[in-house]
Amino acid sequence: MTETPNPHAINADTLTGEMHPIRRAVLAIGSNLGERFLSLQGAVNSLADTPDVWVTSVSAVYETVPVESPEDAKDFLNAVVLIDTTLSSRTLLERCLAIESAFGRERDPSVHNAPRTLDVDLIVVGDRRINDPDFVLPHPRAGERAFVLQPWYDIEPDAELPGVGPIEDLLAAADRSGVTKLEDLVLETPSS
Repeated sequence: MTETPNPHAINADTLTGEMHPIRRAVLAIGSNLGERFLSLQGAVNSLADTPDVWVTSVSAVYETVPVESPEDAKDFLNAVVLIDTTLSSRTLLERCLAIESAFGRERDPSVHNAPRTLDVDLIVVGDRRINDPDFVLPHPRAGERAFVLQPWYDIEPDAELPGVGPIEDLLAAADRSGVTKLEDLVLETPSS
């Protein structure tokens, strides 16, 4: 049984003595190229292997039609992962990008929402708000996307997207067509 860290506890860095609050983070993972399910499971395993990250919940897997993608893009597999972490938001973003890269993610700036082997998006990190050119928190489009809201709602129905509203209300207003739960695919939550 995995022990979930107390979200109100403070973790002291043993080398520097700095205090780091434990924050809840929501990550959306998706893949529409290659071995989609294996890429999602690899993302969950990689997050669980990250120091100062504790995977606390993983949603069901959904198959979803691509949104604002090239015409020939294949369907995605999507899920949401809840973690507790003492990492900074920027460090967590860097880890997400490294995981994507390890699974062969290639970025083509000329193709908007290009197909990808793996996408690991930070949706929320505690109550942090960031509006930098290369990093925005909460994720700016999460409140409109059923492929994020539905799996998140399944594992945390009372959650709120900071500054936007309860995910239950956002999901009710979102277009859920093309979002199908796959009962036969179950992501394993690695134990610590």
